[in-house]
Amino acid sequence: MPHASRYLAEGPRVGIRHFAYEDGAEFAARARESKDLHHPWLFPPDTADGYTAYAARLIEDRTRAGFMVCEKESEHGDGAIAGFININNIVEGGFQSGALGYGAFAHAAGRGLMREGLDLVVGYAFGAMRLHRLEINVQPGNAASIALARSCGFRLEGFSPAMLFIDGAWRDHERWAITAEMRA
Repeated sequence: MPHASRYLAEGPRVGIRHFAYEDGAEFAARARESKDLHHPWLFPPDTADGYTAYAARLIEDRTRAGFMVCEKESEHGDGAIAGFININNIVEGGFQSGALGYGAFAHAAGRGLMREGLDLVVGYAFGAMRLHRLEINVQPGNAASIALARSCGFRLEGFSPAMLFIDGAWRDHERWAITAEMRA
């Protein structure tokens, strides 16, 4: 009898699963280790209490879904969290869309793990979640995030000045998107 996977989807090196409250200690530690990598683009919670509040929104709010990208085998242990991908602002009905946000942790950056994880999340979103369109909003100077979006088949659709309030200021963003038809 085949064994049941703990992942929603898996590739050769990573699996994706939903956020869990039990991930707080590892997630917060990885966020602290990754401050230099993330600044000035994003600020994931780096305390257990901050993680609990963050995870609650992703676990309990139907307009959001959070995914941990986990290494299947690594020096950090089987299931070590390599990064995270969130689908925010999920709208159903005629729109069937969501906005992606993501971050790699320092120990996993530059190893292609987030590329594999994002590909799995996109497949899951267009499959099990039955979404039709996903968007990524990226600050123009965030070359790594833009490269990730491009490598997963997202297309540049536009530019929005002063779109999101990040790190004390309204920041410009490029808008990248992919549809189920583009994925097929």
